[in-house]
Amino acid sequence: MATIVETSRAETPVLTYNQVPETQFELLWADLATLDLSLFDTPGGKEKLAKQLLQAIDKIGNLTNHHITFPLTQPGFFYITNFGLSQEAVDRQFAIGKELFNLPTSEKLKYRADLENGGYNGYKPLGLREVRPGIQDNTEIYNIPKFIPELERSHPAIINAHREEIEQFARHINDDVVGKLLVLLAIILELPENFFLEKHRYDQKSDCHLRYMKYHKRTAQQNETLGNVWVKGHTDFGSLTLLFRQPVAALQVRTPEGQWRYVKPYPGSITVNLADSLEFLTNGFLKSSIHRVVAPPQDQAEIDRLGVLYFVRPEDSIVLNPIQSPVLEKLGYTKSKDESAVGVTAGEWVKARVAKGVAKGRVRSELNEETIVGGKSAKYYD
Repeated sequence: MATIVETSRAETPVLTYNQVPETQFELLWADLATLDLSLFDTPGGKEKLAKQLLQAIDKIGNLTNHHITFPLTQPGFFYITNFGLSQEAVDRQFAIGKELFNLPTSEKLKYRADLENGGYNGYKPLGLREVRPGIQDNTEIYNIPKFIPELERSHPAIINAHREEIEQFARHINDDVVGKLLVLLAIILELPENFFLEKHRYDQKSDCHLRYMKYHKRTAQQNETLGNVWVKGHTDFGSLTLLFRQPVAALQVRTPEGQWRYVKPYPGSITVNLADSLEFLTNGFLKSSIHRVVAPPQDQAEIDRLGVLYFVRPEDSIVLNPIQSPVLEKLGYTKSKDESAVGVTAGEWVKARVAKGVAKGRVRSELNEETIVGGKSAKYYD
């Protein structure tokens, strides 16, 4: 619950937030690895973390003399800790999101994203798409793009009042968290450490964004009709998704065996998953993780699920063709699996997926796969 601590009129009120309790139910949790980012700048730390990350995204144990001899098949989810942000700083972002969604709908709609044309920044209203006949989606979203001139836009007063803090938070994620993960991925692929960094420059136009997201609670009848599935299994659009600890148990990851497992809200952590762009760039070697959102357990059923996330996406102009890498060459991951999809850029992929997500037509529950752009498709899972 967010509260406002009053200060002098000349100062911006300080927002605080208390996370809700975790569920007391015994759930089937995913077995995910944890990377301690404080090791990154220690002697040999990057190499150690890269090895841990490789094992985290494929834990089947087929590493031979530290050489990769297999495609990565694990869920593509892992935790990171010691990422340089205090819990207080994280909770303030939750508090800002809480206050933002408490605004009147008429005020929020002034900042509506141009979703129908692939624009993702700004406000996504509640109930925009039909998930089953007669049942609309239960999410509100507010996306804040990178703080560069090309992406400047107007925001509600609550965002403007805390703009400096929000920007510092987002830039820290980009520079000191995402940057390190991109280096680790380059090391795994035996590429120069700056290989992926040069495709994700902060000062270049891309659809990276900080997100506040609210899942509104549903009635027991709605959950029964939906089979307790709020968002079907899907993959994310970009390179990486970072989810700050969310105590309401609703996120599930799909294992290679097709089983669904809950992602535990590990204290002091960020949950990270791989996304589409990395799968395209590595021709399927790095797997875009499949995940979904389900109804929370009974002791959290009456709680709205508030989230703070950061989405990492390549620069709009990056072509999502297979890259050249010693590892990919050794394993034969060099030729595009779908020649019709050659030439699609990161910007085109994101805009097309966003537009498809709000397009009128078949409800999401009836979709298993749809063509997005340039021969590339997205799949959905029950």
